[in-house]
Amino acid sequence: MPIIFPRKKKLLLLLCAALVTLFLLNFEIRQMVSKVYHYVYPETSINCYRAKENSLPDISEAKPRKGKSIFFHETSCNSYFNGKITIGARQACAVESAARLNPNLDVYLLYASPGQFCFEDTESDRILKALLSYQNVNILHLNLEKYAQGTPVEDLYRRGFVENSLYAQSHASDVLRYLTLWKYGGIYLDLDVVVTKTLENLPPNFAGSESKENVAAGILGFSPGGIGHQLAKTCLDDLHDNFDGFDWGNNGPGVITRLLKSICGAEQAKDMVHKDCQGFTVYPPDKFYAVPWWNWTMYFDESSTKAVSSLSKNSFIIHVWNKHSERTKIPVTTQAPYLLYAKQYCPKVVQECHEYF
Repeated sequence: MPIIFPRKKKLLLLLCAALVTLFLLNFEIRQMVSKVYHYVYPETSINCYRAKENSLPDISEAKPRKGKSIFFHETSCNSYFNGKITIGARQACAVESAARLNPNLDVYLLYASPGQFCFEDTESDRILKALLSYQNVNILHLNLEKYAQGTPVEDLYRRGFVENSLYAQSHASDVLRYLTLWKYGGIYLDLDVVVTKTLENLPPNFAGSESKENVAAGILGFSPGGIGHQLAKTCLDDLHDNFDGFDWGNNGPGVITRLLKSICGAEQAKDMVHKDCQGFTVYPPDKFYAVPWWNWTMYFDESSTKAVSSLSKNSFIIHVWNKHSERTKIPVTTQAPYLLYAKQYCPKVVQECHEYF
């Protein structure tokens, strides 16, 4: 015989079922939104950051010149798994181009995972040697646990919020870019760029819009003192209060966008470009993101060379949207726009590429 529940019990069961359904639906929606906002899929963990193996000298020992440095963060665990420091040609191209075009700035490539140099005759090793031939390039370790101690984002790492994020490596990078700029000032750059103009004359506090609606966080500048330092602190407070491990964009572009909406008094990026934002400059898309993410394939298409060149003529960098493009190989014999920029602005790296860039 069927079990007949009392009316109240039946209503309670229906309410519980509805709540479970709403929870699962909300999770699915957030997953879909996160993937639509630039592609994103879950990433591997950052457990390697906690490893105790010997590594390169730590950034804390280097004492970067405040406001006179460009920072890159390598937040994968590749070097840990390989037992030594490794780098891809495209990542190295970003570093070399920054060093070549900005000789008066120090360039730091900071590895969040432990690793040591062990030079052999591999492509990665030859590329690393090419980078180290630049006097202003510094390749160091960054111990995130120590790096975050005593800062507004200490709890995010200590309590495992970053480690348990659905996008742990990307979110570690998000936290680090704001934390580094709060500590030292200067310029942060993603590793999927090629610098095509000097950055030395940019204002101390800036970001770039990637569209009429959105500001991106692939390049950021904050001064080491004054309003820039205050705004960087605001970004860290935002991360502390609003970190979301389920939303890919919330902790990177979301932070700078929320900051600028507040200080510019504007809701859309196109309106921030011409606003007085307390000394913070917001650049239009053609300065840093001339080819939007939905057209990323143009960088890899020989027939798009003229179009990319025209779009990027006013750009300080080209940004190739790595989450889309990382699996697209470029034979070194082609004339793809990305490779042409690389040959011009990171020639030492390209020279060490055997088959693909």
